[in-house]
Amino acid sequence: MTAGAIELVKQAAKAVLDYALPPRCPGCGVIVGQVDAFCGECWSEMRFLSDPCCTSCGLPFDFEEADALQCGACHADPPPWTSARAVLAYGTVSSHVATRLKYARRTGLAKLMARHMAARIPAEALAAGEDALIIPVPLHRWRIWGRGFNQAALIARHLSYNTGLAHDPLLLRRTRATRPLRDMGPQQRDHEVRRAFAIAPSRQAGLRGKTILLIDDIHTSGATARACARVLIAGGAQSVHLLCWARVL
Repeated sequence: MTAGAIELVKQAAKAVLDYALPPRCPGCGVIVGQVDAFCGECWSEMRFLSDPCCTSCGLPFDFEEADALQCGACHADPPPWTSARAVLAYGTVSSHVATRLKYARRTGLAKLMARHMAARIPAEALAAGEDALIIPVPLHRWRIWGRGFNQAALIARHLSYNTGLAHDPLLLRRTRATRPLRDMGPQQRDHEVRRAFAIAPSRQAGLRGKTILLIDDIHTSGATARACARVLIAGGAQSVHLLCWARVL
């Protein structure tokens, strides 16, 4: 079969598939014109995060600053990471996409999330090239057994494919199960995740001197990310940059 004939077969198959299973908005499920496209209503509800923002945690500022600045919280208590960025403010649409990935097993959404997150990768991580390493926030094995996958690892894999940056889903491990953090205060959260993460001994050498891109789906209080970043820095990483799909403001 010639290349032209193969292409015609692919186009015909796509047309049949689109007719039987038309693409739907990832946010609300209405039929849209192309795969992974948000409908107009969902798009208007999404708040994309960009500069100006805190240089450390990515908290958006209401006005442009003459110089790069930290927010008050980061100035008073600097986080262990170099930067933290997210694509969207946490809201109805961004949370629904993350929830469908985690609990409805819509694993294809990880590819969509990674595509948007790639645009928020810090220039330092991209410039590091072979010295950059993408690492997902790990789940405890009990959680993986119950869910079947780690959503951060799925996103990290797609980010690696899209950017060419190396990734290692097994370097950082969650050594003990932790309770849900949602109903805890800041100090309780930090205490709950303390000593919950460790570097896999067999991968220790591969961490030294690396610029780490730490991947998670939702940035809430940052307690889990802080615990991960501290372990990575202590293990020899040069810097850690947190990158998430959505951030609670």
